[in-house]
Amino acid sequence: MYRYVDVGPAPPATSEATSKVMRRTRRVGTAPELAVRRAVHRRGLRYLVDVAPPGTNRRRRVDVLLRGARIALFVDGCFWHSCPEHGQLPKANREWWRVKLHGVVVRDRDTDVQLTSASPAKT
Repeated sequence: MYRYVDVGPAPPATSEATSKVMRRTRRVGTAPELAVRRAVHRRGLRYLVDVAPPGTNRRRRVDVLLRGARIALFVDGCFWHSCPEHGQLPKANREWWRVKLHGVVVRDRDTDVQLTSASPAKT
């Protein structure tokens, strides 16, 4: 069961360049998301963007929801979702980021469980 862990306030950026990058990081409408949405649309499928799927916590959001097929698509970035191949912890404020990103991964797995349990049983 996922429990929110308050890691405290975000530490100050180590440089103005870091601050600028973090401010410009988008939550929705990223290039990979747009590429997935274009590919889905080209195949004639229609979808909802950045919504809470039925049967889950309203704070959980999916990047693309194919309602008719009951499919939730997540476009997870390597940094925020701790990709084992590409994800890296920042050197500055390492412990804060370790706790923060671990919480994101735990929430992702809990969301998977919620979505699986919300889907209708197959006969």
